[in-house]
Amino acid sequence: MAMPSHTPVVPIESARGYRGSDPAPATAATGAAARARAGGDANASASAAGSGMELHLRALTKRYPGVAALDGIDLDIRAGELVALLGPSGSGKTTLLRVIAGLLHADGGQVLFGGRDATALSLRERNVGFVFQHYALFKHMTVAENIAFGLRSRPRRTRPDQETIARRVDELLALIQLPELGGRYPEQLSGGQKQRVALARALAIDPHVLLLDEPFGALDAKVRVELRRWLRRLHDRTGQTTLFVTHDQEEALELADRVVLLKDGRIEQVGTPAELYDAPASAFAFDFIGRASVLHGEVRDGQFRPAVATTVHLPCDAADGAATLYVRPHDAALQAHGDGVPAEVVAVHSAAGATRVEVSVGAGAPTLELSVPGDAAGAPAVGQRGVVSLRRYRVFGAG
Repeated sequence: MAMPSHTPVVPIESARGYRGSDPAPATAATGAAARARAGGDANASASAAGSGMELHLRALTKRYPGVAALDGIDLDIRAGELVALLGPSGSGKTTLLRVIAGLLHADGGQVLFGGRDATALSLRERNVGFVFQHYALFKHMTVAENIAFGLRSRPRRTRPDQETIARRVDELLALIQLPELGGRYPEQLSGGQKQRVALARALAIDPHVLLLDEPFGALDAKVRVELRRWLRRLHDRTGQTTLFVTHDQEEALELADRVVLLKDGRIEQVGTPAELYDAPASAFAFDFIGRASVLHGEVRDGQFRPAVATTVHLPCDAADGAATLYVRPHDAALQAHGDGVPAEVVAVHSAAGATRVEVSVGAGAPTLELSVPGDAAGAPAVGQRGVVSLRRYRVFGAG
């Protein structure tokens, strides 16, 4: 049956020899094949052939009138790694994913799969799996037919026989934990089930790289949490090199081996979730990753002086001049007296077993947020005064 003209592009195998059965780089030994040997997991064994390969991006640029969507992106992704592309709207996340896939052509730079230059290759030739936010399943096909689509669309000389395709579909239905639903149609599935089927369809072709564009964005909060944990387990079974786009920092920090933080088409920082949270490289990274409060002021001789309390001196390594101090809510505390910034409680918020306290440190200054253990019963009252002491913080210069 012909594919409707309005249907989004779906992953298809390479026509130039990029095959899922190609040997993966040595670093892929940490992927599905190694896990299958160690644990004897049948599903992992079935998927081990799809272990991913290394991905290298070199000076990638993509420009639109008046804006650089990508501005010299250099990035190395290890085989079998799960990487999150994180950043605000307009930072270049989806553009980068689509350039890697071949859905958009870069204006400059290179995309390398392993050691092979794929820059000039089409989506079909790159052999990538692409999963859209809104599933993009074919409504007129059953779940099994959707999963088999990429295999049946291969050129005749590389197309598996029907028995092989059926076996592969059964393996993937078991892998996504929907073994009894192959005969259903997409409208008979929940949102989470549809996204699992979309992932299975992308995995069917044994792609070199799996690309996910905000895969959980259309789901409600509870299903999002369940599905992203399932995706992490699935990734650990398959060893597939995976990049996923998200604007949800919690999602990135929970799922990814490494996080690539983007801003204005450039890479702001790359690191493990712990590195980005505990050691942000810039004020933007500190403010974007996790919750943060700020104090404006200046640095003199290695001491930060808040504008609201110039007698308070806090050691820092920033250069002299205007600066901003950033602190996590759990690294600040309100005390009755002692050294710190004078403050007054202006609001108390309690939800889901956590309590947040907002304090005012002066007219015109942003309020500071503090985390208080336990419920609101143990929190300070609105109007209570004291001083805010800082356990850990970072100071960044205005430049």
